[in-house]
Amino acid sequence: MKKIELLSPAGNLEKLKIAIDYGADAVYGGVSHFSLRIRSSKEFDYDSFKEGIEYTHKRGKKVYCTINGFPFNSQIKLYEKHIKKMAALKPDAFIVSTPGVIKLCKDIAPEIDIHLSTQANVMNYLDAKVYYELGVKRIIVAREISLKDAKEIKKKIPELELEVFVHGSMCFAYSGRCLISTLQSGRVPNRGSCANDCRFPYVLYAKNPETNTLFKIEEVEGEGTYIMNAKDLNLASYVDKIIESKAIDSIKIEGRTKSPYYTAITTKVYRMAIDDYYANRFNPKIYQEELNTTKHRGFSDAYLFQRPYEKNSTQKLDSSISQGTHQVAAQICEDGDYFLTKDKICQQDELEIVLPNEDLKPCENELGKIYKKDDKWFIKIYKIVTESNKELECIHSGNQNRVKLPCKLPKFSFLRRKIKKES
Repeated sequence: MKKIELLSPAGNLEKLKIAIDYGADAVYGGVSHFSLRIRSSKEFDYDSFKEGIEYTHKRGKKVYCTINGFPFNSQIKLYEKHIKKMAALKPDAFIVSTPGVIKLCKDIAPEIDIHLSTQANVMNYLDAKVYYELGVKRIIVAREISLKDAKEIKKKIPELELEVFVHGSMCFAYSGRCLISTLQSGRVPNRGSCANDCRFPYVLYAKNPETNTLFKIEEVEGEGTYIMNAKDLNLASYVDKIIESKAIDSIKIEGRTKSPYYTAITTKVYRMAIDDYYANRFNPKIYQEELNTTKHRGFSDAYLFQRPYEKNSTQKLDSSISQGTHQVAAQICEDGDYFLTKDKICQQDELEIVLPNEDLKPCENELGKIYKKDDKWFIKIYKIVTESNKELECIHSGNQNRVKLPCKLPKFSFLRRKIKKES
């Protein structure tokens, strides 16, 4: 049986490796301004992206290369050069947004599959058929689509692969077609440099043009002025229904610019949800508890199962501040012998260990103890000793000294603590 694909974000080489190690079947990322995530893509250059592709292919997984910006005439020659360079790295597909770039990719690298970006806003089988006839193998459908409409596309064009977003930030505008950032700061969302203006608080005024009178509109207590701040997408509880629809070939996690911990947890949870479904043990409560450990703006199930006009709970109006039940305290280095501090850690602290797999053995020595409790792994820190053998009582966030572990942990594991609620 062919399982649905899990596709995770790869904002840089480290996050690519984390996504693969935590269970992604494929990752997506890119190099340069031709990707819609400039901030993220700057963290990849051609050499590191090549290394990422080799790392992924060695593990039998796939890499989809983002070339999904919207080119000006002056950039077309640059696009041609970029496509040639990326094709030489042998990714498994290009993700593109426009018919012109589809043709360019087909002319330059006909051997590489084309995936159509969600920015193309495909909502129906007529548009899907046009792109399919242009040579597109997969369409990442518009985020506003319903599962019912996705099923209809699949019914009309069964050979066409469909991909849907299941987790991550939601855009206030229609599938990313936003100009607010352009108007306010000159940063163009559809060219990869969105300033996230929809996350800002706004004060509203009403003006009478006849009298030139200006009134400030007072906000209702507790409702706030974050009038465009969308909640984050979370469809982990619906993975079973998505699979059962038989319309979707791949589920996609948004978040190339988000943290390594976010990449790890979201990938691990959706991997678990997929595998649990096929093993007849699907359990949404577990998935939601784990996803709630990440920073988020509140969660919404968005539009796949309900139309936009049927929902009134997709925005977080009181604040754009992220929330989560846990704080990441440390990230395990790639050699597995040390950790780097992300939040203050002191001697005698007990921290939960988040692992890419559960293959771990207890241990104890003068540095600390690793043990299992209630089906979770923990570490108790006895001594904080840096790589240069300096002993500290506490180590603070931002300290780049590597700290010795009592015994080796899997690379890209994390240490975290539950955030205590204020009474």
